[in-house]
Amino acid sequence: MRDADRTPRPNRPNRHDPSDPLDPLDPLDPLDPLDPRGGHRRRERSGWTAAERRLLAVMRGCGDDPRVAAAARALSHGGEHAALWLAAGLVCSVADRERRAGWLRGTALVATAHLASVGIKQVVRRPRPLLSAGEPLVRTAGRHSFPSSHAASAAAAAVTFGVLRPAGRAVVRPLAAAMCVSRLVAGVHYPTDVAAGALLGGLLARGGTAWLSGGVRPTGVGPTGVGRAHVGRAGVHLPGRVGATGAGRSGGGRRV
Repeated sequence: MRDADRTPRPNRPNRHDPSDPLDPLDPLDPLDPLDPRGGHRRRERSGWTAAERRLLAVMRGCGDDPRVAAAARALSHGGEHAALWLAAGLVCSVADRERRAGWLRGTALVATAHLASVGIKQVVRRPRPLLSAGEPLVRTAGRHSFPSSHAASAAAAAVTFGVLRPAGRAVVRPLAAAMCVSRLVAGVHYPTDVAAGALLGGLLARGGTAWLSGGVRPTGVGPTGVGRAHVGRAGVHLPGRVGATGAGRSGGGRRV
């Protein structure tokens, strides 16, 4: 075919010029067929509220402080694939032999929360935020954002580890909350992603509390006169009532 017989192709439309105030094109125009992110942009606009946009912009703006950005990056990297919480649970299972079974079960609950969030992401498939200003502080392991896996594993750890070691709640809970906030500061999650992830992890961990306490030992006396139960390697031990002298009655407890 001769060149003269070929149908001329339409010229490619001019791209957006941000310096031209009269340029009507959006930088990511959802109606522009040559914009590969148009569909992504359209889903984002319909998938979250103006309030979320404002809150996310404020939180991401906090990351302009180098110290805040460094903390957000450290927390985000530590929570990737629930690594921080899984490592903490395994270390505690070695260090605390009396509660080893409980720590291993708690670690399994954290892993379950993380995997559940990953599975939900594949169903919902909500895209990551497109920031109007700045760039995300960290890279992400996947393209989907709902729910936050960091928040799910952090909330699960806060619940399970708090049950196993109540004295550690003063450390675990603030750390888990900071990890959730770090995902907003990093600009990689919407606020509802983080809230849904924390709710998912907390509910799964709370629902697994009975299984978490699969092995307990009596140490001390509760307010009703019944020995308190603590996680151990043995089967469930239900302590007997304590008399006036503080000594257990005959057959002070039973195992089930």
